[in-house]
Amino acid sequence: MKSFLKSLVANMLAILAMAVIQKYRPLIVMVTGSVGKTSTKDALASVLAVRYNLRASEKSYNSEFGVPLTILGSKNPWEKPAAWLRVFQEAFALLLFPNLYPKLLVLEVGADRPGDLARILRICKPDAVVVTRLPDVPVHVEAYASPQAVREEEFAPAYALTHGAQLVISADDPNAVTMASLLPLSIATFGFADGADVRLEGYSFFEEGEVSGMEAMLNVRGEARTLRVPGALGRSQLYAPAAAIALALSLDMTLEEALKGAEAYVPPAGRGRIIRGCKGSLIIDDSYNASPAAVEEALSALHLLTTRTRRIAVLGDMLELGRYSKEEHERVGTLVAEKADVLVAVGTRSRATAEAARSAGMIEGNVFAFDTALEAADMLEEFVAEGDVVLVKGSQGIRTERIAERLLRDSEDRSKLVRQEREWKQR
Repeated sequence: MKSFLKSLVANMLAILAMAVIQKYRPLIVMVTGSVGKTSTKDALASVLAVRYNLRASEKSYNSEFGVPLTILGSKNPWEKPAAWLRVFQEAFALLLFPNLYPKLLVLEVGADRPGDLARILRICKPDAVVVTRLPDVPVHVEAYASPQAVREEEFAPAYALTHGAQLVISADDPNAVTMASLLPLSIATFGFADGADVRLEGYSFFEEGEVSGMEAMLNVRGEARTLRVPGALGRSQLYAPAAAIALALSLDMTLEEALKGAEAYVPPAGRGRIIRGCKGSLIIDDSYNASPAAVEEALSALHLLTTRTRRIAVLGDMLELGRYSKEEHERVGTLVAEKADVLVAVGTRSRATAEAARSAGMIEGNVFAFDTALEAADMLEEFVAEGDVVLVKGSQGIRTERIAERLLRDSEDRSKLVRQEREWKQR
């Protein structure tokens, strides 16, 4: 019965969202890929808002429910009947009466299972697409026949573009470059690779009294500018604003306009955010989710802080990897031995990470393994010391944000963490 009701509501939302798109005909920018969608969506919203009246997906609402709710301009009703009633009332009001509807929509789209993006693309078609990254072992791969099948699904919005439409891809991603080369589209690229239209050159963290964010040189059409992303750590933090600038330029915005918009970009919660920790420690809160590619980038971010007393990697299970799970957890363990001083593994799958770290030469006394996030938090509250930097990362189901919460210096910083809504807290 619950499944039937969910399907019924999803179909009703889809029909209403389709009708709204037909009535108001906004320009639609879709953001897809395995890693960095929400950061890129937020960066696009900041940059494009300089010129456009727009609306962007809230948080990571990228599903067959999240996309229609964004189109309708409604909040997530969770499981509250009265809130769902308001959603439908607001939708009918949009259709029946004149409204000041946004001229542009920035829609994050995602897939957990085969066919998810096909359902979203029946609701609306994009006018431009930004593809973040299509890694060799993508998240949710256990639900697909192969990694390439995941990449094909995530690339589906690009296939839906009309001839000559704008596609933005990472020049650093060989999978995206190969797939894009087969399409009759206008393609703009961003990244560190030679020849990228929006090229990042060099990167490092910057300090304003303490570690404050990331910076790199931005080279666009022969002009060099400094790009800064405050509040988060890691090379990957620079990709989102670079992608947004690439799309903005393709929409005939000036570089000055794009850079002005990029200054307003704030990385979303749980994506490499820098937060002050207890006992004079520093937290890199990357607790939103985890996949092999994202963990690799997070460990590289941790490795940047060579002057810290100890670099502690708190890594929860990477879920939904299917037959690639053991191999990828072991590969991460080998990387940890190179990038960190201490490993705290959380979850049953991450025990393979701990074993691989030991095998790669990590000191036995610096490798810990726990079944749950709360058990790990109990240990870390005592273990963390002044000068430590703590990377916290794991798939959503492991709830590693509970670890970050316990390690905060200031309780007010809970608002900077992911999954702080009452509905999440009660789970």
